[in-house]
Amino acid sequence: MARLDFWFDYASTYSYLAAMRIEALAEAANVQVHWRPFLLGPVFAASGWDTSPFNIYPAKGENMWRDMERLSTRYGLPKLHRSEVFPQHSVLAARIGLIGFREGWGAAFTKAILTAQFAKAGRIDDAFALEHALKELDLDPEWVLSEALDEVNKAKLRLETERAAGLGIFGAPTFVTGGGELFWGNDRLEQALEWAAEEA
Repeated sequence: MARLDFWFDYASTYSYLAAMRIEALAEAANVQVHWRPFLLGPVFAASGWDTSPFNIYPAKGENMWRDMERLSTRYGLPKLHRSEVFPQHSVLAARIGLIGFREGWGAAFTKAILTAQFAKAGRIDDAFALEHALKELDLDPEWVLSEALDEVNKAKLRLETERAAGLGIFGAPTFVTGGGELFWGNDRLEQALEWAAEEA
């Protein structure tokens, strides 16, 4: 079966849009999606940035937020609401995500967290907010958070982030086909799926 790796960061605006669309589109294209959470912070730091380029370049940032509003409406998603902090610290969410994809509830957790952040202006950078999301999914927050803070899990996230950089990933979302073709951005999702399907 055709494969597409979906590299995303929980703090990424356009990762939200892609995450909310990818499952249905991949099923229609007969492509198997592998969700790959990683951290954009170290990738940006390697380019000399200490924050999102949407903050570094204000005009670009304002255009991004307006684009997000338009696309949220176009895709039938809830109205976009900005949180007070952007980008949010996404390390703990990503660590939990890794567990979720191992245990089978990663996609549901990811969509819940991204929706809370971008449709409800919620915080995802503290344990309390993440505990609430886990409870909503009928999961045991104490066990999940304990697993998330395990050194093995921490090392796995570091390794995934290094793998992303090694692939030449410079932003999120990024889609990599089984044949190694790289597509960057939510607006390339359909093209990435088409390419992956043609490789199979």
